[in-house]
Amino acid sequence: MTIPVLTIDGPSGAGKGIVSRAVAKKLGWHYLDSGSIYRSLAISAMDKHLDLNDVAAITQCAVQMHLLFECVDELVVILDGVDITHRLPTEETGATASKIAAYPEVRAVLLQKQKDFRQLPGLVADGRDMGTVVFADASAKVFLTASAKERANRRFKQLKEKGIDANLDKITSEIEVRDRRDSERKTAPLIPAEDAFYLDSSDLTIDEVIDQVITLAVM
Repeated sequence: MTIPVLTIDGPSGAGKGIVSRAVAKKLGWHYLDSGSIYRSLAISAMDKHLDLNDVAAITQCAVQMHLLFECVDELVVILDGVDITHRLPTEETGATASKIAAYPEVRAVLLQKQKDFRQLPGLVADGRDMGTVVFADASAKVFLTASAKERANRRFKQLKEKGIDANLDKITSEIEVRDRRDSERKTAPLIPAEDAFYLDSSDLTIDEVIDQVITLAVM
């Protein structure tokens, strides 16, 4: 029996996390936030003061990293026994994760960990290459995006609500740079799968996006 998988890929700030968790909850499926895996590795590497250009050291860090995901109303991520959830959305973490995610050796180590989330009754996989690389055989695929300006505004509001200092212009610039780097990288570039449904959420409410995604999942 083939275990169904719904992949939701797209750039940072497009609403993938909120939408994916809501869809997983409504369908009663398991949930994978691949971005948290890479962001967790970024935090681990930073805490160990590793040279981000040292691919071997980053790869070994990935091998040793122990992650636990607790998904209630919001995702809680436990790294080596410590709750790091509050550190995941920072721009420093995101920029570091984007850099180390470009290393093939690192992606190879984390690939199997992601595939292991595929369990009955189904999986909603949230990320940037879920539909193109990790679950290329997924039964339904969505590429969720929004304009850089809109994503920057969303990230700015999210950080401020969490009490984290943020600068909107800086966030916008970093998102544009990251988008360019992620889409142009040789390994698993950020592009829609050929069979993915392209959904721009710039002018849609979260509920409207969720409804469209669930419709695709159950078709």
